[in-house]
Amino acid sequence: MIGILILAWLLGFSLDFGGGLIHTLLVIALIVAVVNLILGRRA
Repeated sequence: MIGILILAWLLGFSLDFGGGLIHTLLVIALIVAVVNLILGRRA
């Protein structure tokens, strides 16, 4: 899943798709994924 996010992010940079909005959404999704990983390890 994280690999897909990174790939979409790089494609967004190369194609300039959606301007800054897609980058903001991908960064938020990446932060949520990292938080879920950290909380999942604690539980």
